[in-house]
Order: sequence, then C-alpha cells, then structure tokens
Amino acid sequence: QVKCYFVSFMERLESGVDAIKEFLSTLKSDEGWGVMVVFEEAQPQIFGQLVSEAPEWLEWMS
Repeated sequence: QVKCYFVSFMERLESGVDAIKEFLSTLKSDEGWGVMVVFEEAQPQIFGQLVSEAPEWLEWMS
C-alpha cells in the first residue's frame, strides 16, 4: 500500500511543497513515514531538494 501512496506522492511532487504537505496530511503517521522512506531510497537527489526547500517537513509527519 505504501508503494501506491508513493506513486500519488510523486504525482503531487510536481505541484509543489503545498501539494505534498496536503497529501501527507491525509495519511496515517506510519503511512506517511513509509512514503518518505521509499521516496528517500528511490529519489535521493529529489528528497534532498525537498528537505532543503521545506526543512519543516518533519513537522508535517506528526
């Protein structure tokens, strides 16, 4: 199921940080963390860009 969420996450990535934040808010905490782990493993460069553009992303996970 996390992989399915990851696909949706990647689609929203193109729409920007607000779209990502909104999407993550719809997931349970463990699902959101799962998506972020898969994202970091699959796209480390883009993950790094997100972290630098939105360092508050950890707050979105709670």
